[in-house]
Amino acid sequence: MINEAPILPPMGTLGFLRFAWRQLTSMKTALILLFLLAVASVPGSIFPQRGNNPLRVNEWIAESPTFGPIFDTLGFFDVYSSPWFAAVYLLLFLSLIGCVVPRTQVHWRAMLAPPPPVPRNLLRLPQSLEFEVGAPANVVLERANTYFTSRRWRLVLTETSIAAEKGFLRETGNLLFHFSLILILVGVAVGGLFGWKGNVIVREGQGFANTLTQYDAWGGGRFTGAARLSPFSFTLDEFNVDFERGVAQRGSPSLFEADVTYRRSPGAVAETTRVEVNSPLAIDGAKVFLVGHGYAPHIVVRDANGVVSFDDSVVFLPQDGNFTSTGVVKIPDSDPQLGFQGIFVPTAPANNLRGPVSTFPGPDDPTVFLSAWRGDMGLDAGAPQSVYRLETAAMEQIGIAALRPGQTWALPDGSGSIELTGFERWASFQIAFDPGKEIALAGAILAMTGLMLSLFIRRRRVWLSVASISQGVTVVQLAGLARIESADLPGELQLIRAAVSDLPDIVSEKTATDV
Repeated sequence: MINEAPILPPMGTLGFLRFAWRQLTSMKTALILLFLLAVASVPGSIFPQRGNNPLRVNEWIAESPTFGPIFDTLGFFDVYSSPWFAAVYLLLFLSLIGCVVPRTQVHWRAMLAPPPPVPRNLLRLPQSLEFEVGAPANVVLERANTYFTSRRWRLVLTETSIAAEKGFLRETGNLLFHFSLILILVGVAVGGLFGWKGNVIVREGQGFANTLTQYDAWGGGRFTGAARLSPFSFTLDEFNVDFERGVAQRGSPSLFEADVTYRRSPGAVAETTRVEVNSPLAIDGAKVFLVGHGYAPHIVVRDANGVVSFDDSVVFLPQDGNFTSTGVVKIPDSDPQLGFQGIFVPTAPANNLRGPVSTFPGPDDPTVFLSAWRGDMGLDAGAPQSVYRLETAAMEQIGIAALRPGQTWALPDGSGSIELTGFERWASFQIAFDPGKEIALAGAILAMTGLMLSLFIRRRRVWLSVASISQGVTVVQLAGLARIESADLPGELQLIRAAVSDLPDIVSEKTATDV
């Protein structure tokens, strides 16, 4: 007769929820979710994010009409606010809590509990030994007690045995490490929900007020906005930069600093400070970092009648280490509209074999290479345009020229003229407010502390039993267990044997190995 497998009762809703919770709070699931969170963060470093650069996102979608809308629907342009990233984040948070809390309770009870009693047969343990000592049993136990107490072992003493345990900080460090991950997640969440970050380019002599309209790019959490921005402002008084001219380090910056005047609020007393790469301006919880710099050629455009239609410095963005920079000048009020695509080189090459490429980042021979366009720039279409890009689809090119400071180019067909009067410098600042950084820092410190404890603390248990076989002679049975192979339990047992046998020379030679 074939035995049939028993039919199990249905799990039920409560049983299924209990099973799902156990699976979620397992360490295996936590590791999988941690890996998924790392994978889910990859698109955020590959694709432009709408919170930081919405214009670049629109350009990316327009340049890729097939995949752009698909990626946008999947949330690849707003990764850290997408539902699937939040789901992985929250599941990892719950999984870690479900792992740490029960283990903490178990560990706490184990720390309060006394060491387990001496096994009935110590010599059956893998690491054990038996030896005779020429001393009474009470003396042997006293020696063992002195040894264990001086090394802060947890003890349970009886008339004939000692149970000792040490290394609980190993599990404490393990739990501390996992708790630090929860703390880091909390810090990241607080920063993501209440923090903000923006970038702005400021020319020398110009100012910046901490309002949304002043930023070139800005991104904030769900619980932040214009009302939560601190009302500070600053002016870039002077930007100082210099470059190495030696052969070995030619072009490397030797000086990179910005002198600014700032106010904590409108009407407050003006203060001055110097912002450097690793020395940001800290004001009202936000930090102003100096992240870049470049050139802003000063351009004057006149119409056919000689009337000035444009007179300003235009920010050009560097494209290489020698600050070959590109920029755009738009004259929307002219009829027809005029636009200029420009390449500014701080040090023009001796020949044009490589084209308009700067040979040194310093302004030794500043030159701007201009391409003039005439026609419809598409500004009336209503779609936002980048100030660094000229839409030439409905325009015609009318000429190309190179200008040095003080030179003027008369445009063809009586379209007017354009003059390069000089240049200014600009500095790029990143302004960030992250209320969760202190929490994340505390989590990182705890993670390192817990990791060191779990790596260097050895968890082990030792039992010692004595029995008198004659007057002044005692048989000692000694055994131990360790959680890890690197605990060097045989060496530990030899140290204990030397201590109870009253062999101080052996003890002094081996004490250095005790942890």
